[in-house]
Amino acid sequence: MNSYIIIPARLESTRLPRKLLLCETGKTLIQHTYEAACRAKLPRGVRVAADHEEIAAVVRTFNGHVEMTDPNAPSGTDRVAEVARHLTDADVIVNVQGDEPEIAGSAIDLAIRLLESDPTAVMSTLATPIRSRAQLNDPACVKVVFDANQRALYFSRSPIPHARQWDDALLYGEPPHFYQHVGLYAYRREFLLKLAEMKPSSLEQIERLEQLRVLEAGHQILVGVIDEPTIGIDTPEDYRAFVSRASSC
Repeated sequence: MNSYIIIPARLESTRLPRKLLLCETGKTLIQHTYEAACRAKLPRGVRVAADHEEIAAVVRTFNGHVEMTDPNAPSGTDRVAEVARHLTDADVIVNVQGDEPEIAGSAIDLAIRLLESDPTAVMSTLATPIRSRAQLNDPACVKVVFDANQRALYFSRSPIPHARQWDDALLYGEPPHFYQHVGLYAYRREFLLKLAEMKPSSLEQIERLEQLRVLEAGHQILVGVIDEPTIGIDTPEDYRAFVSRASSC
């Protein structure tokens, strides 16, 4: 199947303003993410879906492919869908967040292979084991449960599954009992275009998790497991830690 990566890139952000243009490593954050996405072997190309000419100009400086999108688009998914409408030869679109400079190419390829393996699924995503109770109880850490065929059953900010009687040994089970959702998505292009037109669902609005719109509409999302979570950049502390890791490489 023909696949493309689209990176939604918004200039403003709440916790770390203009973060995609930060460049203490010598490269902007959006360039780091773009180059990381290019390490995936299966996609035919990478596009940035920019909401501001300032981001587009930066992408052009490193010869990246960029398209301007509606600055008033309500979400990154809408921005990705806007670019996907022009990629008429695409079967699969992968949404990689612009603040994921250390995303593994193998993780992107896994999400694509999942859709290749099951024609009944319209989306795929990733998860990684949770081994900390603090992380399990943190609403900012989205959890996912899935069945034996890797089909998502539910996503939540609450601990799922919820242990009726807690035992710390549950955190070290093999196979793991608890999984953190990793926010990388691969969509069949036709479904992505429909998703952008679907109204938010009730569960989505309660949990503030867009993927619940898909499940609530009766569609299947496949979940692939990776060993380590990707590390998104949301705060100044996140960025300083990334700069430190990049400097030590």
